[in-house]
Amino acid sequence: MTGHRPPSEDSSTDVVRWAAFSCVLVPVVLVWYGTSLAGATGTALGLAAVTAVCRILLRQSERGAARLHAEERAPHRGRRHRSGAGARRGGRHTGGNNGGNTGGSGPVG
Repeated sequence: MTGHRPPSEDSSTDVVRWAAFSCVLVPVVLVWYGTSLAGATGTALGLAAVTAVCRILLRQSERGAARLHAEERAPHRGRRHRSGAGARRGGRHTGGNNGGNTGGSGPVG
């Protein structure tokens, strides 16, 4: 190899290479065992189509993962991360002090 690639790129490239190898090997084996040439050709075309779609989806997934990884590493400017129970606005508020009863129905008599 001429350059260093991330492990995910190596594994995805290996998957695509094995799939392409299968697209060639499977029809040869089918013809060897007596399947018609037309049937083997159809199988090869089907495998090639599935391989192409899988390759596209795999590359798209890798780009999404890389984008997510880059966003996690980038500093968040102007964002304030809140935690805890009262972190969100617009929650349910009860009126007044009800003696520690958080049910909102007031004192029980």
